[in-house]
Amino acid sequence: MNINQIVAYSIGRRKKAIAQVILLVGNGKFTINKTNANTYLQNNLDYLQRINYPLSLLGIQNNFDIHIKAKGGGLMGQTDAIKLAISRALVLIDNNNRKVLKTAGLLKRDSRIVERKKYGLKKARKAGQYSKR
Repeated sequence: MNINQIVAYSIGRRKKAIAQVILLVGNGKFTINKTNANTYLQNNLDYLQRINYPLSLLGIQNNFDIHIKAKGGGLMGQTDAIKLAISRALVLIDNNNRKVLKTAGLLKRDSRIVERKKYGLKKARKAGQYSKR
């Protein structure tokens, strides 16, 4: 990867997952952690469609090679983090993309995370059964 080819760089987060995305001029290749995206996402079509959605919405699926470094969380969280990072990078490339991506809800960070476990409870909110006597 040559530094002169880099078009945009962005970061996306979801739950515990973090995705760093580098967009290069190319022909539509996705690599996640130096692995083909199909292999990394276990050939799950839903996940592949999710990461392709910002590009297909703008009609530029085959214009960029995308190198992704994802860590933390599960595949679902990583997929949503990748989707956010790609959307942010596309806005950096052309500010006219912002309106289309924003109306589709792709620039909003989903801030929901796992609630912590509380003292005296079995889980975050699950308590033992109440006994009157």
